[in-house]
This record gives sequence, C-alpha cells and structure tokens, in this order.
Amino acid sequence: MLFGMSKKSVDDSGAIYTATEINQQPEMWKKVYSIVNESKEKIQEFIGKKLTENTRIILTGAGTSDYVGDTIALHLAKQLNVRVEAIATTDLVSNPEKYIEDKTPTILVSYARSGNSPESVGAYDIFKDNVNDIAQLVITCNENGQLAKKAAGSSNNLCLLMPKESNDKSFAMTSSFSCMLLASLLVFDIKNLEKNKEYVDIVTAKGSNILDNNWKDVKQLVDYNCERVVYLGSGPLKGLCQEMALKNLELTSGKTITVCESVLGFRHGPKSIINDNTLVIIMNSTDEHTNLYDMDLIREIHNDLGNHKLCVMSYKNNEELNGLCTKYINIDGKDIPEIYTVFNYMLLGQMFGLFSSLKLGISPDNPRPDGTVNRVVQGVTIHKYDKKLR
Repeated sequence: MLFGMSKKSVDDSGAIYTATEINQQPEMWKKVYSIVNESKEKIQEFIGKKLTENTRIILTGAGTSDYVGDTIALHLAKQLNVRVEAIATTDLVSNPEKYIEDKTPTILVSYARSGNSPESVGAYDIFKDNVNDIAQLVITCNENGQLAKKAAGSSNNLCLLMPKESNDKSFAMTSSFSCMLLASLLVFDIKNLEKNKEYVDIVTAKGSNILDNNWKDVKQLVDYNCERVVYLGSGPLKGLCQEMALKNLELTSGKTITVCESVLGFRHGPKSIINDNTLVIIMNSTDEHTNLYDMDLIREIHNDLGNHKLCVMSYKNNEELNGLCTKYINIDGKDIPEIYTVFNYMLLGQMFGLFSSLKLGISPDNPRPDGTVNRVVQGVTIHKYDKKLR
C-alpha cells in the first residue's frame, strides 16, 4: 500500500514513480549520511583547502535544484561566516558578467538530478574558464551525467553521488531534492558529522511516521477543491515554500495556481490572490521571534471575511492554532535546528502535490505528455561567453 492505495491502483493512475520516490525518502536520508560518512576524509580535505574567510560560495541549480540553495543559504552563511549566495544556473549563464568575480576565490556548488541540464553544464564551464581560483562541488544523482564526469576529471573538484534511487524517474524532483539538501548540510558541517547524525535519525523517524499517518490529513486539504494555493514561510521555510509551490504547479500541470511568499511579504501585494477558492498553507517557524510574525498573520487571515481555507503546519504542538485555521497539522517533532525541520515539512507538501494531481485525473509521473515541459530541460542553446567582447 502507498498512501492508502494499492500499488496497482497507484500504477494504473500513472503515479507509481512519484509516490514511490516520495515514500522512499527516509531510507534515502540514511543512505546519504552513509555516503557522506564514507567520503569524510576527502570532504575534509576539500573543505580544508578551499574554504577560507575570503571564499565566496555560490549554490546553484535550475528549478528544484535551485531551491536547494535557496533553502539552505541563510543557514550556511551564518554557520560558516563566509559569503554564501544562492544563484540559479539560469541567471549565471544568461548574465555571467553580473555574477563572475574572477579574482575572488570561489566554490561553485552545483545541484543536479540528471547533471545534463544545459544551464548546469554551462555554469560549470563558465566559472571554470573565467574565475582564477575556482573549486567546484558537484552534488548529483546521476553518475553518468555530464556534471559528474566533468567534476571527476579534475583534482580541484569534488563530486558527491547521491543514492541511485534518488535519480527520480518521475517528472518532478522529490527524493533528489531532499538528498542533495541533506548532503549539503552534512558536507559543510563535516566536523560535526557524528553529532548531526542525531538530527538525521530524528527527521528520518519522524518522516516515516508522517508518510504512514499524515497522508490522511493532506488528502483532506485536497478535498477542499481549491483552485489557488498559497505557500508561506520565513527563513529556510521561505525557500522550501518555493519548492512546494513548484511541486503543486508541476504535478497539476498548471491547473492549480500556486504562489509562494514570505510571511511578512505576503501583505505587500501578494495577498490579493486570496478569494473564496484559495487555500493558504503556512509553515510555522520554530524560531520564537519569527513565530510571533507567523501568529500575527495566521490570526489576520483567520479573521478575514470570505470562504478561503487556511492550513497551518507546525513542527511543535500549539493548541491555540487549532482554533485559528481550517486545518491544523501538527508534526509534533523534537527540538532540532530549524533547517532540519524542512525535511519533514517537505513530505507534507510533496504529498499534497501528488494527491492534487490525482484528484484532477492527471498522471503525476508524466503531467505534460505533450512534451511542452520535460523532465530534463530541452531546447536551450548555451552561447559561448566571450569576455573579450566586454
């Protein structure tokens, strides 16, 4: 059974890859930890040589891979006390002059499921050719992808291969996203790897519980039949909201309008999207100060006139929330760093995208059979960047 459905039913609905890949994530996280642990010495050597107080770290990818960086950039910047930027490959290749600093020591961290997206390969090459002191860390799910092969060909680089199963066969990235995100957290805090295993174990156990039990709560959200969905979060949860909004948009083939915003930013125009057919999902911060702003907006939306729906997802139990929203989903998690809570929140968002797709009669594994949107982006020409012309 997968989320209350027989495997045959899931397969017949064109959802077997997506459902399996969402469901496998707790096991994948264990494998990611093992991969990092087995590579500990070469990771320490890479970080020790390449990371200094003057190093610039760029986290890059396209689409979901870009949102890995958006989710963890703030955390890494504070932890490492260096300059960390999340910049999409699509921006790097189209505007290299705006981003390249040829004299700044740089680590380009590339996230890629396939490693074959034109922009990912293009960004790798542009930085290799135009930055004097460049080191590249490739975190990918495909050992046969172009990025993995390029990184393996240089002693100045490091390639970390995620579990083979995380090279998602489905259209949408799910386990690939979470594996690459976890690997990044572990790699850039490699000196505390044993300590961080405690957090991995906690979110893994809680993740299994969510997948086994909370799918029923998520299906209730889908049964509201809302045509618009809004994801709101602050800090790392804002980055995650971008990914959750994309999952719902992709898996419903654009039939559900989805947007994301920060909790405070929502009032500054984006709140105009709310009508009687809107579901607002707020991912509640575990940071006490940030949570004050979450609660203000929750009360505001709850008191607004209209038939919109409000779902609040919280990592820790808060009885007050029960009376302030249409649906309250309490993860009831332990006291862990906020960045690790994203692994459990994301499961709820991924299941929501899956169930929304099935509700609309769309195949989650292939929501755009006409080929206008593809699993690996096609039709992109990477134009040679000639600095001499500048």
